[in-house]
Amino acid sequence: MSTRTYIITSITILAAMLALAACGQKEGGGASAAAGATAPPPAEVDVVTISTGSVMLTQDLPGRLEAYRSAQVRARVEGIIEKRLFIEGSDVKQGNMLFQIDPRNYQTTFDSAKADVAVARQTVERYKPLLAAKAVSQQDYDLAEAKLKQSEAALSRAQLDLDNTHVPAPISGRIGRTQVTEGALVGHGEATLLATIEQVDPIYVNFTQPGAEVLRLKQAFKSGKLKRAESAKVELLLEDGRVYSHSGQLLFTNLAVDPGTGSVLLRAKFPNSEQELLPGMFASIRFPEGIADNSVRVPQRAVQAGPQGQYVMTVDAEGKVAPRPVKTGGMAGGDFLISDGLKVGDQVIVNGLQKARPGTTVKPVPWNPLAGLSANAPASAPSPNAPVTPEKK
Repeated sequence: MSTRTYIITSITILAAMLALAACGQKEGGGASAAAGATAPPPAEVDVVTISTGSVMLTQDLPGRLEAYRSAQVRARVEGIIEKRLFIEGSDVKQGNMLFQIDPRNYQTTFDSAKADVAVARQTVERYKPLLAAKAVSQQDYDLAEAKLKQSEAALSRAQLDLDNTHVPAPISGRIGRTQVTEGALVGHGEATLLATIEQVDPIYVNFTQPGAEVLRLKQAFKSGKLKRAESAKVELLLEDGRVYSHSGQLLFTNLAVDPGTGSVLLRAKFPNSEQELLPGMFASIRFPEGIADNSVRVPQRAVQAGPQGQYVMTVDAEGKVAPRPVKTGGMAGGDFLISDGLKVGDQVIVNGLQKARPGTTVKPVPWNPLAGLSANAPASAPSPNAPVTPEKK
């Protein structure tokens, strides 16, 4: 091969290689452009923007429900149960007849005592003019009067026993299952328990607060860190996590600390017209501790826990997601109070955490706590009395 032929062949091969490279660049550029054109937009996440304000500090304390009034229905006289005059589990009114005890023996005793009173009264009436005429002695007349009083007392007892054969409801409320059946002998040597009536509207909730917590609150009030809550209203958290639809009223705080538990006993009262609450149920009381100024709060669901402690996911001005360590300092309704880690203006992710990976870009939108109430579980719904983001004062 001549030198000229070799040079021409080399130029031809080089030109072909450059052409192929140019085609590859065009195809690569087109693929990149196509990929850029089909890239999904940033995922939307719900955020709250941090601000400060006055908040009501709360504490969830365990408690148990107790009937407002409870009465045991007992037999006051001995006898055989003839009739049961109520339906188990029904509501009864005070004075309603519940049981009928065989009254025949008591009726006989009453009739006899009534006759004795009549005879004794006639004797006294007959002796009055005779005493004036000195036909009977003063002693005989006094004995006749004493006999009349004894007969009247016996008649009163017989009347009471006869009345007690009709067993009434001592209070209004819901009556439970009967403890005896027709034909049972009751009242033989003891006041037999027949049934129990409980009034559950309103209803009590008894709960305890640690004595150390009481001291801490007193110190906070004294130092000015907290202001006393003017309202005695409390909330009830049911076993399934729901907040009871009616608020209650704090009735009293025990002045003594139980030496066995180191706690102070408290009691609250709640309306219960629908009888959703039952005695013996466990529940939690959301108890108002005091008012704190210049506080930062975030929804409880926004705070996560990791090996290094608690943290939240934040979104910066460019939409970048980053974790932020925080310290919580208490509760305000269903929200955490943040004592360290956040400042005014920070955007904290509340919903969409599964889409917000550190370093990714997202589109923050303001969180509307009422928008998802129908879709969310009751436990995740915020308290109606506790706004998520406090307003600036």
